[in-house]
Amino acid sequence: MRFSHKKFYGIVGILLSGLCSLSLVGCFGTAGATTRMPGGDPAQGAIALRDYGCHSCHVIPGVRGANALVGPPLTAWAQRHYIAGTLSNTPENLRYWLQYPQSVEPGTAMPDLGVTEQDARDMGAYLYTLTGNEIQWWVGN
Repeated sequence: MRFSHKKFYGIVGILLSGLCSLSLVGCFGTAGATTRMPGGDPAQGAIALRDYGCHSCHVIPGVRGANALVGPPLTAWAQRHYIAGTLSNTPENLRYWLQYPQSVEPGTAMPDLGVTEQDARDMGAYLYTLTGNEIQWWVGN
């Protein structure tokens, strides 16, 4: 079977656009609004984020007084793909980071705060509720 040049380039174009689409999935990863922290309670997480003083360094939508810019804003956490620029944004990696940031990235500005495993799970559960829609709320206040 012979194809005309026009048909050949059309097929090649379709295949290349499909390949590009698949490669973008790798760039954007699987983090998203459906990520959940096993054993975590988002309501308790918001309280723990405040109790551990996270609001002193970060913007955290929905946490009273969390509007500092010492550390990165934690807005749209569910859409993020990396934690501290090196760990994939998975529930287990987030729990570990919240408990032991100095082990993950020695010398990071984020201190080890003695976060318990349950508090880390609760904090992670709250962070995974932040999908990006709350950014407009924060900007407006």
